[in-house]
Amino acid sequence: MSNLALILIVISAVMHALWNLLVKRSRDKTVFIWWMFIASGVLVSLVVPFVGPFPPVTAYLLGLVVAGGACFVLYHLFNGRAYRSGDLSLTYPLSQTSMLWVPLWGALVLGERFSPTGLAGIALIIAGAWCVQLRALAWREVVRPLRSLGDPAVMAALAAGFIYSIGSIIDKTGVASYDPFHFTYLLVICMFLLMSLNLARPRYRGRIMAEWRHSRKLILLSGPVMMGSFMTFRYGLKLAPVSYAVPVRQVSILIGVLIGTLFLGEACGRIRLTAALLILAGVALIRLG
Repeated sequence: MSNLALILIVISAVMHALWNLLVKRSRDKTVFIWWMFIASGVLVSLVVPFVGPFPPVTAYLLGLVVAGGACFVLYHLFNGRAYRSGDLSLTYPLSQTSMLWVPLWGALVLGERFSPTGLAGIALIIAGAWCVQLRALAWREVVRPLRSLGDPAVMAALAAGFIYSIGSIIDKTGVASYDPFHFTYLLVICMFLLMSLNLARPRYRGRIMAEWRHSRKLILLSGPVMMGSFMTFRYGLKLAPVSYAVPVRQVSILIGVLIGTLFLGEACGRIRLTAALLILAGVALIRLG
């Protein structure tokens, strides 16, 4: 992985951690994310005239945009379902199983090849992402999520990880054949439209404006942060194998640990520190690989 690709993906990870922090501070998270897409979409629409005209949009490209948008919206929905009804220490590691699938799809679908050092880096990042929510450094805790595979929340988390891995391959295919800025713009618009269909259901009546009144400052702040995360990741993805880019973005976990410790007063125990160090070591190996 080149220095530029690594820097872009790390910047994306920092911004990803920041907008997730803003989501955590919101009240109605599904509606808040929808508002974030409005704020992001308006911002990037103002920038479009200065970037240049859209390259030709083909039916193939639109198919990638719709398929990728559907995958990422489903990822958010399944993740939300898993987190609402399941123990975070069970569901979070399983939602990160996308990192097991992405190298497989990268090799089979995109023909990507990895060095032994790069594979070792991926393995360390997976281990760090798995360990970050453990309640004890013990084997029974490591395998606890796998002993609950029949739980609906666990199944939703696994579905989220699998769907995200497919979306990542679609993402890589899109930015490899189309300008990353314009592809990201189309993807954001598609995701916004799909989420709007979800929010059109009667259960959300009255909740949209209520969340705006409650969280409008956070919404306005989250727009540029979210769009910055999306753009830098896809520019980095264009320059690096998806099998490396997706694991490296887990630096957001390390950033989340630092934010929680430095600004939210959360305890940084041995487990979270160990997980953060594993991720950091994995990123270093991927850069060397």
